[in-house]
Amino acid sequence: MATEQYHEPPEELTQKVRTFARMITSLIEEAEAISWYEQRISVEKDKSARAIMENAQKEEFKHFGMDLEWLLRAKPDWRTELKEILFTTGDIVKAGEKGEKKVD
Repeated sequence: MATEQYHEPPEELTQKVRTFARMITSLIEEAEAISWYEQRISVEKDKSARAIMENAQKEEFKHFGMDLEWLLRAKPDWRTELKEILFTTGDIVKAGEKGEKKVD
C-alpha cells in the first residue's frame, strides 16, 4: 500500500530508493518552511521577533541547500543540467534548455 511519501509499496523499494524519497521529502519540507518564514517575516511588526524568524529562515535555507547537494551527488545528470542554470546570468529558460540538452 502506498503512503504519502511513497507511491509504490515501500517493501518493494530498495533502501537506496527509500533514502532518495526521504531526501526529496526533506527538500520539499525545507522549501515549505522557507516560504512560511517569508510570509511571517513580511507581516511581523516586532523587530526582535522578525530577527529571530529571519535567523530561522536562514537555517532552513542551509538545510535546503544540503538536501539539494545530496540529491545532486546521487543524480549526476541533475548536476550537469543545473550547472547551466544556477549561478548564471541571462535568460533562465534558455539556460534550462541548454542544460537539458547536455543530459539527453
